[in-house]
Amino acid sequence: MAAPRKYSEELKDRATRMAVEARRDPASRAGAISRIGKQLGIHPEALRNWVRQAEVDGGVRQGVSSDDGARIAALERENRELRRANTILRQASALFRTGGARPPTTVIVGFIDEYRSQHGVEPICRVLSGHGIKIAPSTYYAFKTRPASARARSDAGLVRVIASVHQANYGVYGARRVWHELHRQGHTDVARCTVERLMRANGLRGISKAKTPRTTIPASSPMPTDKVQRQFTAEAPDRLWVADITYIRTFDGCAAFILDMCSRMIVGWQLSTSLHTRLAFDALDMALWRRAREQRDLSALIHHSDKGVQYRAIRYTQRLADAGVVASVGSTGDSYDNAAAEAFNSLFKAELIRNRGPWHGHSDLEFAVTEYIDWYNHRRLHSEIGYQPPAEYEATFYDQPQTSSTEFVTTTGSL
Repeated sequence: MAAPRKYSEELKDRATRMAVEARRDPASRAGAISRIGKQLGIHPEALRNWVRQAEVDGGVRQGVSSDDGARIAALERENRELRRANTILRQASALFRTGGARPPTTVIVGFIDEYRSQHGVEPICRVLSGHGIKIAPSTYYAFKTRPASARARSDAGLVRVIASVHQANYGVYGARRVWHELHRQGHTDVARCTVERLMRANGLRGISKAKTPRTTIPASSPMPTDKVQRQFTAEAPDRLWVADITYIRTFDGCAAFILDMCSRMIVGWQLSTSLHTRLAFDALDMALWRRAREQRDLSALIHHSDKGVQYRAIRYTQRLADAGVVASVGSTGDSYDNAAAEAFNSLFKAELIRNRGPWHGHSDLEFAVTEYIDWYNHRRLHSEIGYQPPAEYEATFYDQPQTSSTEFVTTTGSL
């Protein structure tokens, strides 16, 4: 029979008491621990540790007493349990989004399968049961060992069909349309409530119809006339600029752009988390500064926008007047009157926002927009200007004799 790995408490107490008493007697102090350990069959180092702890408990030596050590160990153990419970609850947050209803056992078992190697089955069951999702370890093990029921087998096959229908329709169908499509495919025995249950359990849902926040708030000041009349063409750069503000959902903010309708050059832009006048003004300021640096003539320029308060603000209109730019606005509630700017907004979101996201704050998106505008102006090929980048188009335009400028008339073709 193998020797026990631990000493009995009685032997430990007796050896410690004898060693402590021997160390108090100067005549027997030297080599007391080694001698007593050898006599009782205890390793000297183990006995020495016991003696040190006994002296700490008796106040003879500085250190952590046994009671304090036990209390600290209990607190550390409790702290570990709390951290583990918080981790489990954070990982199981999706299980608590069912409005108070207990998730299906299949979903709970799947969660335990995913995290059992990290926490163990019993701790996960204990934490979930303590927060309203009752499941015993025996329930988990029974579920893993018993054969699937007829309903479970039926659900497994139906979920694949539902997921296929959902995916084939851009992921926008809700339970009602999925149910109708299943009937069209011949699954007439499937109830709508079954489709709802399986879609909810597997995280499938229809597209939200939430509206984009409104960015155009009509101003009450007198309005300039519409000098463009949906004719978004220009015979030369700096004859017609269109401006607009668009909302960026993933950024929870807005972007303002100014587009030259001859070259399709983005001459000014700005990002902001608010719709204050400063957003549109900064884009205009960038555009005017850029053209002034290039020594461009803006005397024949028309600036076209919607009737938003940002573009009709006194500060904005005064800046246009100071630069000798004529203002033009479209009609209220008609996106076609600023269709060119709206088209660029859609292109911007498709090519950058949805294609390269997600974004991690204002700075992250600002760097990305800077790179995108540089690419758009200097490298992107635009079909409406003969598949040239805007910067190249403008350089070619100004290299030509002014009498041939009519060759550069642009249209509102695709961006």
